[in-house]
Amino acid sequence: MGCASSRPKRYSVKGKCKSKSKRKSLIPEVAVFVPALRVPLPVDLIHALRGLVSRDVLDKLSTLRGRLIQLSAEDDLLNVSRISQIRQALEEYLPVLLGLTNKEKGLDALVQFKWKNLEDDEEFSVACAWYEVLSVVHAMAMLSLLEANSMLLPRETSDGSERKVSEDSKKDVVDLLIKASGCLEYCVHHILVQIPIQVRKNLPSSLQQGTLEAICIQTLGQGVEMQLGLASESDKATLSVKRRLACELVAYFSQAHYILSGCDTSDSYGKKLLSFIKWKFLEAKAAAYYYHGLVVDKGNEPSCHISAVCCLCTADDLLNESKRVCLSFCLATPVTRVPAPWGVMKHLHKKIPDVAYKRSQMYAYLFEQDKNATLQSLPDLPEFQLSLRPEPYELPNADHLWESEDCGPQIQSLKDHLEDEDEHES
Repeated sequence: MGCASSRPKRYSVKGKCKSKSKRKSLIPEVAVFVPALRVPLPVDLIHALRGLVSRDVLDKLSTLRGRLIQLSAEDDLLNVSRISQIRQALEEYLPVLLGLTNKEKGLDALVQFKWKNLEDDEEFSVACAWYEVLSVVHAMAMLSLLEANSMLLPRETSDGSERKVSEDSKKDVVDLLIKASGCLEYCVHHILVQIPIQVRKNLPSSLQQGTLEAICIQTLGQGVEMQLGLASESDKATLSVKRRLACELVAYFSQAHYILSGCDTSDSYGKKLLSFIKWKFLEAKAAAYYYHGLVVDKGNEPSCHISAVCCLCTADDLLNESKRVCLSFCLATPVTRVPAPWGVMKHLHKKIPDVAYKRSQMYAYLFEQDKNATLQSLPDLPEFQLSLRPEPYELPNADHLWESEDCGPQIQSLKDHLEDEDEHES
């Protein structure tokens, strides 16, 4: 599923746009990065399962998967109502699907399930019911990220002014992020282990363990990013609270970058995701050194003021570097629009260079008095226990229709057999 923005092949536009505003609207914007949108493709359930499961189970399985394919084929995936429809279809399909994973029934390797990556049209199919379960739960996570991104993207209102994201909406985004993280964590620890090792090795890069772990942590990092943005807008949040959140943010993105660096990121979205995490890491580190510098500056000793200036100047350097990496991220395929600063960075893009300059001027005399002050090493950022955790996810129980299934050869009437043949041929 790729950037939370649009369907495949929508990033390049042929012909001339009629206006600058229309040309701008065709380039997607990213607030929450959605690494890989994948959709199901038709499979022959009837031929694989006919005679082994009841007609009721087969009909329900075929109907629900067909509904999911139909919804996923629509163009308007940015529409929140469409996201809700697909999520509901996934949730309705999953309990029926889980009946195939029961080893005692011996059905887990009979159906060749197939999914496609929307960004590069790469298809992957394998006769493994747990692969289908993995794809469904992964899709649930990606839909949550897609919805979170759509909620944060600025939209023009009827009077032409930019729509502001409410505080409640930002809190809803945090909930969506930790929900997505919970789904991804469950994929890593409870679903991947059910898939045979040889199949697991050949899974698409977006479903490999390291990639799932990195996205899980990156998603939590963006949740903390939202919390830091809310704290920066609150008069009640202290400098210490903001510093803690910023330092946590550094830890999340640092860990995500470390894990993803060891994964296969040779495809365009792997490279873009790595660039995104690097950009967010630099922003987080700039924020952390900014708030750390302000806290340290509260000390009375000259060394405190010198350390504060070192922190603030470092924050300014990191901010400038993050802008360059942001531009590289946006220009990487698929091209995305350079986003306007939002959240905490909307505040810090102005504050960091301004405060760094003023404090440097204010404490210039300390550096003149102590010629070795310029050699003073940059203080380490404090470490804090990470506070945001994935929302626990559990698979639902298998559909009640499976309770009476013995999965032995089924006696089928001639009429039902002919109907199945007709459906298979059509």
